[in-house]
Amino acid sequence: MIKDMKFSIFLLLLQVIFIFMYGFFVEYDEVAGPKTNQSSAEDNRQFEILYPMFQDVHVMIFVGFGFLMTFLKRYGYGAVGFNLLLAAFVIQWAILMRGSLTAESKIHLSVETIMNADFAAGAVLISFGAVLGVLSPIQLLVMALLEVAVYAVNEYIIVEHLHINDIGGSLIIHSFGAYFGLAVSVMHWKKRLVDNQKEESVYHSDMFAMIGTLFLWLFWPSFNGALAASHSVVAQRCVTNTLYSIVASTIASFAISSIIDKKGKLSMVHVQNSSLAGGVAAGAVANLATGPMGALLIGTCAGIISVAGYKYVTPTFARAFHIHDTCGVHNLHGMPGVMSAFIAVVMARFMSPTTFSPEELAIVYPNVKDGNFQHQANMQMAGLAVTLGTSIVGGVLTGLVLRAPFIDSADENNLFEDSKYWITDESDRDSPEPMNETAIPLAPSNGETVAEE
Repeated sequence: MIKDMKFSIFLLLLQVIFIFMYGFFVEYDEVAGPKTNQSSAEDNRQFEILYPMFQDVHVMIFVGFGFLMTFLKRYGYGAVGFNLLLAAFVIQWAILMRGSLTAESKIHLSVETIMNADFAAGAVLISFGAVLGVLSPIQLLVMALLEVAVYAVNEYIIVEHLHINDIGGSLIIHSFGAYFGLAVSVMHWKKRLVDNQKEESVYHSDMFAMIGTLFLWLFWPSFNGALAASHSVVAQRCVTNTLYSIVASTIASFAISSIIDKKGKLSMVHVQNSSLAGGVAAGAVANLATGPMGALLIGTCAGIISVAGYKYVTPTFARAFHIHDTCGVHNLHGMPGVMSAFIAVVMARFMSPTTFSPEELAIVYPNVKDGNFQHQANMQMAGLAVTLGTSIVGGVLTGLVLRAPFIDSADENNLFEDSKYWITDESDRDSPEPMNETAIPLAPSNGETVAEE
């Protein structure tokens, strides 16, 4: 059988292009450049603050997201493996795309630049969750290639022009990634997706998925607070609000999961996913003065909405609109992200100049002039509209591109199945060369003699 080399050739071609593009357009930041004699105390402080939070985000992207998607009983390799591939690919591509919109000359590479690339990878991995086990590897790469371009444009519009506050990426990352992935999923509906027995979990696969949940749960305060790390007051508020929101969503998820089950039992799907919804819901308001009570209320509502989504919304979407959502990203990232965006609108509307110190206000709402918070509220709402529009339209167009005949699609008989793309057992491995008939067989390893014929 002739090997299909399209995937390998495409992947290597992209990597070669990246190498040349980085050679021409990317350089170290001033602090890290070889011509820098010594870094200042402030530079050292910035690195000491940012690098630990960058590592936390890094762990979330590669371990948290990867293992969270291992719940499928026959797609564990694909979940962790393609998660690693897509994240490594997007980190390179996102720096180029984001830099092309913001850099005046060459793109400067720093810890903050790489951390923002991690955030872009998070959006792509959320979309990956919507189509987990449905698209082929080459389709996933093309999806990531196009999604990062749309992501960069959306981020540029709502951050650089609308000046919205979205410190934890509820809009930029979570809502965008969820609705982009769902839009792609609509374009790849298959009848075999209905009640497919391979789209199920088993005891040990759910345990592996809980590893991802726990890593995400632990490091989510860093995810929401990383970009505010340079200002200790705002950063501490981000961490505190996120923690209280995510603990509240965990409690709510356990409670509602038991309530909606006929026998009063808990669903591992809800524990794995809905317990994290508070982290998403806190994203757009983590740096605001919600107060501990407000953070707990936000997290509780997010947990309830997420569990209800898994129980009622996902089946309705699949049945009525042919929207297949393997990981339920709409329930974990989509609805809690939109909820967070609406809360950010309300909080901006009722903010006052005395809520923050002038220094804090310059960080949280740098473009509020003369106490005009109504304008900020309008921009927050516009940011939500732009994000939903770009993600859905971009996802639909990407889904159409992925249906092109020259892009290999997944075999409908191998949905949610590793064996199509991975060596999964001994039968997949290359067969050894046949033994020469005249050769003398080796003695068994256990020391027994070979019986004569």
